[in-house]
Amino acid sequence: MNTIAKTKITLTVPGMGSDHCAGIVRTTLQRLNGVEEIQTNIANHHVSVSVDPNGPDGDVLKKAVEGAGYDVAAVNGQAEEDGEADAAIEEGYLSQARKRLWIAGVPTTLIMLLMVPHMFWQPIPGYLAIVALLAFPVVFLHGGAATHRSSWRSLKNGTFNMDVLISMGSLPPYLIGLIGFVYPMTSFIEMAATIMTFHLLGRYLEALAKGRASQAIRRLLTLGAKTARVERDGAEVEVPVKELEPGDIMIVRPGDKIPTDGEVIDGESHLDESIATGESIPVYKGTGDSVIGATINKEGRLRVKATRVGGDTFLSQVVRLIDQAQGSRVPIQEFADRMTGRFVPVVLGISLASLVAWLLFPDALRPVLDWGANFLPWVNPDAATPVLAILAAIAVLVIACPCALGLATPTALMVGSGIGAERGILIRSGEAIQTFKDIKVMVLDKTGTITRGEPKLTEVVAAEGVDENELLTLAASVENASEHPIARAIVDGAAERGVKPGEVSEFRSTGARGVSGKVDERHVLIGNRLLLEEQGIDGLEALDETLRGLEGKGRTAVIVAADGQAVGIVAVADTLKQESVEAIRGMHDLGLHVVMITGDNERAARAVAAEVGIDEVQAGVLPEGKVEAIRKLQEKYGNHVAMVGDGINDAAGLKQANVGIAIGAGAEVAIEAADVTLVRGELTGVVEAMHLSRATFGKIVQNLIWASAYNVAAIPMAAAGLLHPMVGVIAMTASSLSVIGNSLLLKRRYARTQPQGDVS
Repeated sequence: MNTIAKTKITLTVPGMGSDHCAGIVRTTLQRLNGVEEIQTNIANHHVSVSVDPNGPDGDVLKKAVEGAGYDVAAVNGQAEEDGEADAAIEEGYLSQARKRLWIAGVPTTLIMLLMVPHMFWQPIPGYLAIVALLAFPVVFLHGGAATHRSSWRSLKNGTFNMDVLISMGSLPPYLIGLIGFVYPMTSFIEMAATIMTFHLLGRYLEALAKGRASQAIRRLLTLGAKTARVERDGAEVEVPVKELEPGDIMIVRPGDKIPTDGEVIDGESHLDESIATGESIPVYKGTGDSVIGATINKEGRLRVKATRVGGDTFLSQVVRLIDQAQGSRVPIQEFADRMTGRFVPVVLGISLASLVAWLLFPDALRPVLDWGANFLPWVNPDAATPVLAILAAIAVLVIACPCALGLATPTALMVGSGIGAERGILIRSGEAIQTFKDIKVMVLDKTGTITRGEPKLTEVVAAEGVDENELLTLAASVENASEHPIARAIVDGAAERGVKPGEVSEFRSTGARGVSGKVDERHVLIGNRLLLEEQGIDGLEALDETLRGLEGKGRTAVIVAADGQAVGIVAVADTLKQESVEAIRGMHDLGLHVVMITGDNERAARAVAAEVGIDEVQAGVLPEGKVEAIRKLQEKYGNHVAMVGDGINDAAGLKQANVGIAIGAGAEVAIEAADVTLVRGELTGVVEAMHLSRATFGKIVQNLIWASAYNVAAIPMAAAGLLHPMVGVIAMTASSLSVIGNSLLLKRRYARTQPQGDVS
């Protein structure tokens, strides 16, 4: 079956400031034939549209979005996005918002300065004409023109954005106020200018605040090196990083950034990898070690072969993951989407209803004003009925705030995913954040997750009358001729203890049972008990109890004999990662049932489980069996099972789990299958990620509750005449800013209560 290739087009829409706006953009684009998939991301203001070969091109998509009331700053048909261009667009949008605010703010301030003496002390001759002239550029020209243009496009398109409410709240008051030139009445022109100015102030402050909320990804985009020194034709030349190709040999001097992902082929140094892992301690790198682009070389000169460039680098992958998380949708968001989708038409209806109600039933409604006047200084029960009707209708329009609801989820995701990125925790989706909070079972792979995944010499037990160094010298000398992982562990362990292997001759291997050879004319045999019994070795009984104890602890123990006499035991094991006990204790503190599923034998698995405090062990499970094991846990505990893994054999299990967590140092296929990636490769990151997901989801709920409660309380009060439009527009601005501010508090609170490395 042939697959029809789809084209991906990315639009940059700077004015798409909340999920309410994003919903309007999605609805508009979905009407076009040939549009397959739409993803919106208010963090970077991108709209990614997948279209079929006969679908609309970038110009058609741009016109559709502009028809919905939103300007399109750029259309990008390439798969790779330009972070610098995005930053320039964002800065341009912020600069324009600042300019509009100044143009509106200066005349409005003058109006306020004139209004106070005119109302309370001395009438100013020609006051209405002065105010009308000052307010005209605010409401109609550069101040409000973009708002009205957006409103008109939105109405023509059959969609209703926030600008519709502001236009309806500012244009009628200005036009009604002009009646004062021919018929004496209360002026509403000051109100029109104030509403527009506070709206523009809110837009500017929102842009500033959201810039802070998404600063993590902005910082990542600017952290990479701009140039690289490479070897070309025997000489060092400096080239832009964009021109690097896999295989280029880069020269990295002390203090330089690693230009792109690569492998050290010469030299040694310590690298500051905090950008990638959140770990502040520099990491040693030598020949053969992999390095990450944008990390900093602290002291030595390195020659590094470029392995991944452009969009394939670690930094680019992190940016994509954060983008994906910030643009994703949380299931709880469906509630907000349903509300905001119908919000503006409902508010327009309530505004019209309040206008009619005040005109038809003023006597029934005035007692409410009499009551409110006791504690609300702006309430005037003695005002004329038409004035009260207009004030109530306009107040409903300007106090309603779909933006607060639309900002509730995305801003919390922006901040939460940014905190995670700074700490080496990459959360792929908003859905994972919501699911994570309800996890009851944490499934852990053993090798490479709880343990280091490589054997290490753990015990050296000499027989009576034998020196430990003598025993280790004999063992290391013979094993040095073998390439078996256990042999390498013994040799490396001896070197760490300062023991050098001697020369060996007549080396022989008996397969999996053992090895033998001559060391200093002594015949040395190393292997399991059965092999040594067959060879008639003496002194084995004296070592039996020690052997059983080591094997009971999950060690792989071998007996060393010299000239027919057992001289001791050396044991190796896949050692625990340093943080495993602490991490599993943290999981228990979170109320999790911890299960280890491993392909290892029962004895080794239970020894590790006892050492770290695992609740349940499933040993001897083949890779394909892990999926079934997780499925059974889901049947027992519900869909509340998370899994941590690092290898290719874990990928299917990570997909089956409700939340898959990949150790970042592991296989790329496991990382691709996971919902959460721990870049540092430390198990304590699981606990930290769970704390972060719970805190982020908590902020989403708080934001939604606040935004919903604000609108539920404020709109009826405005309809009853208890909120002046000027107060309403300030409250509306404050509502959006409070949602963003509450999300930013997550960063401050999390930084205070969850410092680097603290999972308590």
